[in-house]
Amino acid sequence: MKAIMPTLLILLCISLSSIAQQKDERNCQDHPLFTRMPDSWIHHCSEREFDSYKFATGQKAFEYVEGHLWKIGYYPQPSVKIKPSELQILRNYENAVKKLGGKVLYSEKSKETLLLSKDGKEVWIEVTAEFTGKYGLTILERKAMEQDIVANADAFSNDLQTTGHTAVYGIFFDTGKSDVKPESQQAIGEIAKVLKKDASLKLYVVGHTDNVGTLERNLLLSSDRAEAVIRVLASDFGISQGRLASFGNGPFAPVASNDTEEGRSKNRRVELVKQ
Repeated sequence: MKAIMPTLLILLCISLSSIAQQKDERNCQDHPLFTRMPDSWIHHCSEREFDSYKFATGQKAFEYVEGHLWKIGYYPQPSVKIKPSELQILRNYENAVKKLGGKVLYSEKSKETLLLSKDGKEVWIEVTAEFTGKYGLTILERKAMEQDIVANADAFSNDLQTTGHTAVYGIFFDTGKSDVKPESQQAIGEIAKVLKKDASLKLYVVGHTDNVGTLERNLLLSSDRAEAVIRVLASDFGISQGRLASFGNGPFAPVASNDTEEGRSKNRRVELVKQ
């Protein structure tokens, strides 16, 4: 029995040592902008090349921002006796962002939204903290999506012939605005090809939105965006505005669920409808 006891003690010490220092989750690391709170480890993480996140900008006020998205969740090491407070965690990240020239957009007891402009890039940061010492970072570097699916005039023509309408993706606007962005030229050029190929063709240009925001605002926004596409077709591609009519459908004809960002992105579109 005496010979067994030292062995048990050694095993117990090894077990306690392994519990004392928890390793980061596999393939997880700190974001390049920030170190972490002392004596914490990464419990979970994710990274998406392009996604959207709803950042709080005030009480009951939010802004959807699109771009490169990171999420990192930190837990305190099991050996930590005095865990950091929510305020301590929030203040640390707030001060770090301020030192880099950033600012606080919104703050409440357990959450802050921070904004930083660095090296010509706009970075949004949400910090959430718990009384347990656990905390999370959501970091989004705003940027436009690289379009993978190319609009095609032949596909548009086929849809118009068979169903009388076709959805056009690849026409881009800033959030809440109706100015057509320059990267939309390829998609609008394909619409122009359809119209030039058939001189008798007349189209309704219909704007669609997701359900974020008020109904009145979305109806106006979808109408303004449809009108903006017609102006570009006329000014840049020589299409007669007499062949085109705009309509704003707002959120009334979704093609996917608005409960997810993927669904909302599909609902934000322009459609062509044969007159």
